[in-house]
Amino acid sequence: MTTICRFAPSPTGFLHVGNIRAAIINFLYAKKTNGKFLLRLDDTDVERVRDEYREQILRDMDWLGLANDGIFKQSDRLEKYEEAKNKLIASGRLYECFETPEELNLQRKSQIVSGHTPIYNRGALKLTQEQKNNFRAQGIKPHYRFFLENKTTVWEDKIKGRIAYEGLHFSDPVLVRDNGMPTYTFCSVVDDIECGITDIIRGEDHVTNTVIQIQIFEALVAKAPEFSHLALVQASAGKISKREGGFDVKTLRAEGYEPMALINLLSQIGTSGSLKIHKNFDELVSDFSFGKFSKSATNYDIGELKNINQKFLQIVDFSYIAAKGEMFEKISEKLWNAIKTSVSFLYEVKEWIEICEEKFRFANKEEDKEFLRQAASLLPLDTIDENCWNIWLNEIKQNSPRKGKELFAPIRLALTGKEHGPELKFLVNLISREEIISRLTH
Repeated sequence: MTTICRFAPSPTGFLHVGNIRAAIINFLYAKKTNGKFLLRLDDTDVERVRDEYREQILRDMDWLGLANDGIFKQSDRLEKYEEAKNKLIASGRLYECFETPEELNLQRKSQIVSGHTPIYNRGALKLTQEQKNNFRAQGIKPHYRFFLENKTTVWEDKIKGRIAYEGLHFSDPVLVRDNGMPTYTFCSVVDDIECGITDIIRGEDHVTNTVIQIQIFEALVAKAPEFSHLALVQASAGKISKREGGFDVKTLRAEGYEPMALINLLSQIGTSGSLKIHKNFDELVSDFSFGKFSKSATNYDIGELKNINQKFLQIVDFSYIAAKGEMFEKISEKLWNAIKTSVSFLYEVKEWIEICEEKFRFANKEEDKEFLRQAASLLPLDTIDENCWNIWLNEIKQNSPRKGKELFAPIRLALTGKEHGPELKFLVNLISREEIISRLTH
């Protein structure tokens, strides 16, 4: 049987690290099993769905390289949900309700005061047809609830192991709103059946949804998929939410993070073993296993992502850099190898290109000027020679009492304007001899 996974975001906000993590895990598992990965847009919440979010989801998925084997929108499938709704009504598992939100709230408060669990009391099942007609005559439209059977729902979760829930602890869920629109809980099952989804991989905040949805699968005479519930991702500082900035993919991309850096982090946090920096999906797929995932919540740290981004840039092939746009088409492999350990983001490369290839002057300290002029007079004629720095350094040491930081720091500042950066032995090969002298003696 072919494995078929899906990622089903709701276009009511930007993709954040929590839900994109689920997309990555689904994608990797599909590739690991030579299966398929589908993208479904859960867009039936007409009041909150926005075109900009829908379009951004597609851009983010493309940027991350999470290619799908099929894409569709729930808003295009309303007839399918209507058919399933009628099937459940005919079997007695879906029933009309007419309570207002205010009435339901009073019911819940009364149950809590009485010491009972706030569960819907199924009062709508006692309504006569005449009462229902009267509600309709008053302009009150029904919503529809799914009748949950009082039984134990059990499944073997690929991450959490055996999970069991008693049906009596749940309210009958609303599957169709009073505006006629079906809810996520319902649509998702109908889509999963038709698409032949074999595995549902999502956050553990959906565990209670799974209990309900398994009964809906059964009521529609369909086999439920396998389930895997990922421990939630928590922010080390702040809240992870698609409605709050700072954790969304769009922002991380704008800040300069590489897609594979984000994928490396999100596919491995919350797993056993140390985090590895993989260059591509093939390496990640080879290393994938549900057995590595923890049952406990895990932290997302933006500082760790920055470290991964830096390490990723150090291991990628030069062809990856050269393909990054006009600025990088001009950069030489020699220059890249010299500066790659000094950059955390690719946008920092521009500054080092300017330092190496354009005119630059640093305000050298008065107490260093004589030393720098002396150093300039000792500069070898051939600054392209790979041994240039060692030859030059030996000459400087023989002619100056300076040592250590007192010797190196003024030269580095004069040549780059920075206290830290690529090794000087590389920089002297990349800056023209005339420019080196000018920077030391101006």
